[in-house]
Amino acid sequence: MPKYDDASWHYGGDFPKDLPPENGATHIGFFITWCIDNDLVSDFQLEESAEDVQRVKERKMTGRDFLLQNCDEKFTDEDLNDLGNSFAQDYYEEDGRFAEQHADYLSDYQTAFEILNQQLDKKLETIYHIEDSEDIYEGIKIILDERFKQWKAFAGIA
Repeated sequence: MPKYDDASWHYGGDFPKDLPPENGATHIGFFITWCIDNDLVSDFQLEESAEDVQRVKERKMTGRDFLLQNCDEKFTDEDLNDLGNSFAQDYYEEDGRFAEQHADYLSDYQTAFEILNQQLDKKLETIYHIEDSEDIYEGIKIILDERFKQWKAFAGIA
């Protein structure tokens, strides 16, 4: 079971001491929300976590909370369907074929953080300080929508 990301990779080590550990999962949660919105979630998750998948779609639960409660803080290939895994392997992973030519998710997330920081009166210290909110997700969604469109062209998918 290949693992794309794990919240514990982020809240260990140099993680800001003033933040709760769940902030290490915010960026993963945004990606999972986008995958749920775009029907890229696995049959396993649709069966095992159907109510929470629906809650994410209805914005009654965040993707971060979904990751923490339904995925044991780990984002793996078990969470996505075949199309979702193909995209994640090429884009979420920094050494993916698509990522090497365009960008990977964490690089795009870092760019979004820098843009957000330019817009705020009080600057955020790290990407982990990004709020797990619908407004922030909507900005990330624009990036993910565009990358998915580029990836489908790259992969020859109509």
